[in-house]
Amino acid sequence: MITDPRILSRDLAVIAEAPVSRAELEALEDTLEGFCASIRESPVAEGDVAGATRIYVERLAAAGLLRWVVPGEHGGAAPVISSTALCIIRQWLARESGALDTAFVMQGLGSNPVTMAGEEELRAQLLPKVASGEVICAFALTEPEAGSDIQGMRTVATPTGDGGVRLRGHKCFISNAGVADSYVVFAREAEDDPAGGRPRFGAFWVPASAPGLTVTPTEVIAPHAIGSVELRDVEVPAAHRLGEPGQGLTIALGNLDVFRVSVGAAALGLADRALSETIGHLNRRRQFGKPLAAQQGLQFALADVATDHVAAQLLVYRAAGARDQGRASVDQPAMAKLFATESAQRTIDRAVQSFGGLGVTVGQVPERLYREIRALRIYEGTSEIQKLIIGRSLLRPPR
Repeated sequence: MITDPRILSRDLAVIAEAPVSRAELEALEDTLEGFCASIRESPVAEGDVAGATRIYVERLAAAGLLRWVVPGEHGGAAPVISSTALCIIRQWLARESGALDTAFVMQGLGSNPVTMAGEEELRAQLLPKVASGEVICAFALTEPEAGSDIQGMRTVATPTGDGGVRLRGHKCFISNAGVADSYVVFAREAEDDPAGGRPRFGAFWVPASAPGLTVTPTEVIAPHAIGSVELRDVEVPAAHRLGEPGQGLTIALGNLDVFRVSVGAAALGLADRALSETIGHLNRRRQFGKPLAAQQGLQFALADVATDHVAAQLLVYRAAGARDQGRASVDQPAMAKLFATESAQRTIDRAVQSFGGLGVTVGQVPERLYREIRALRIYEGTSEIQKLIIGRSLLRPPR
């Protein structure tokens, strides 16, 4: 049943058994159900986005939910990060608040490069604090000239002679900028960028307190801690390099690959809420002497978006399950993110239309959802980029 909030009670045969069992995922849903109820009972004011992010991270940590973004050896809930668990968590959280969902996922997106490629001492120092909420994380990849084309990056890492580098450049649209204690920064390797040659990129961990790192907040249409990060000769010691020189792009794309399908899950959560609000409104609101729910045209419109929503959910958990079982293909997360975010936009647009004038009234749930969904079709790869990935995977010459 679409309106059942329990994801695992639905017909999801694609749920994987590795690295987390179905019983563990059911226990996770118990935790999420109680946590989301506590958020509704004691809501967080999101007008101060930085303050709200800090409160959300504290509450997520207290509920043990941040343990799902780090591996077991460093305080995580499972031996390795489970895509299925990430998707379940994001779907539940996004029903309540886009800002809450972002606070959760940025702990993973901003720390997983350290999990993937950081030195053991750095992993042991940072990751337990990510799980406990002591450290808030950010992932600094996007630049004014490097959005979908991340190889257009202009931030430069210049060697300092002791194995470290000096970072100089500008990042934009960085979630948690100004709130984060920890940044993973990607930069062009200066010594590997000969004239006319193919540039190489590096990945680096940088604390927010590093001299030369400054932040300018950016205001966006939905409450969100986001901003620009200026790097003016920021010194990074050799121990804070992630991976080998030239591996930065591989790390960045690998990190996005872990979390991309969960963007689709966040879209599912927003669509869940939109469907619930729409169904409730159509049953309550009377026009022309009968409930709106009795209008055949509205029933047909609801049937379309509900069918899209179920299809999106199957694509998302198919991709997550495939990744957890080590059999993912590049087109699976791309299809999941593309279809889930685009169909959620249609579902929320239908909610706004069903509410009429109330749907565009500030303070109403459909109006908030309408603002929250829009960014999901852009970040971690636009819908157009997902189509390129899918198309190229289909047209790749057979081996």
